[in-house]
This record gives sequence, structure tokens and C-alpha cells, in this order.
Amino acid sequence: MKVTSVKQPQSSCPYKSARQKIFGLGYSVLVFVYDKTDDPTSQTGHLDVQHVILVEKDHTADFQTTTGICKILDNQGNKDDLLAFLQERMLPVDEIEASNIADELLITRPKIGYLTISNALQWRLQYRRVIKQAGHIPGVLRLK
Repeated sequence: MKVTSVKQPQSSCPYKSARQKIFGLGYSVLVFVYDKTDDPTSQTGHLDVQHVILVEKDHTADFQTTTGICKILDNQGNKDDLLAFLQERMLPVDEIEASNIADELLITRPKIGYLTISNALQWRLQYRRVIKQAGHIPGVLRLK
């Protein structure tokens, strides 16, 4: 479960490996997006939950990474093309693991992810795409 402001809809998330950026986090994400207003007179705050979105685990990978890989595969790309792409994306992965991932991608096409996952010491998950697309694409459900 993630709770984030509509003004900057993002959160941090620990990661286990670069594979999560390609194959998904391994769990679904329930996102609550709120707008907060403060009342200085009563010294209270009000949270207005504007969106509740479920991103199913099969769609928690990075959008740009998964769509890029699928374009390479659609264009009859080979292992070298995939390795070059993974290197360009600057995934935190060594050459052996990159080779293993490329081999796996040639056998198993990734599902399109709908999160934006920034590389950092912790992934930075950004939710603008899922807020906009929720209810219009499979695996991203608008609950409110």
C-alpha cells in the first residue's frame, strides 16, 4: 500500500534486483492519492482521497523499460540488442546478470508495466501514468 500526494504522486520503494524493473515488483500496489488542505484557524488538516488505484503485480514494472524491450522484440531484436538497451537504461546489474536477463527476455516477453521506476538507492515509484490510465488498461484498476 502506498499513500501519496496528488501534487507529487510518488513514493520510495526498496528493491531486490534490477529484474523488478523489467518483470515487476512481485506484488500488487494499492495507491491512495490525496489532496491535503490546512485550516490555520482550527489548526487542522483535511485529506481528500482523490484516487484509489490497484496496480496488479503483473503490471508493476517500469513502463519505458518494458515498452522498449517489447519494441526490440517486435523488431526481431536479438540478445545484443537487448544487452545494449539494458546498458542504456543504466540498470544496477552486472554483465552476467544482464546476459541472463537478455536470455530470459528472448524466451519470455515481459508484460507492460505502468509505473515509472527511477534508479536510485531505492526505487522511486511515480504514479502519474497509473492515475491517468486507471480503468482504461488491463491490470490497473480504478477503485475510486
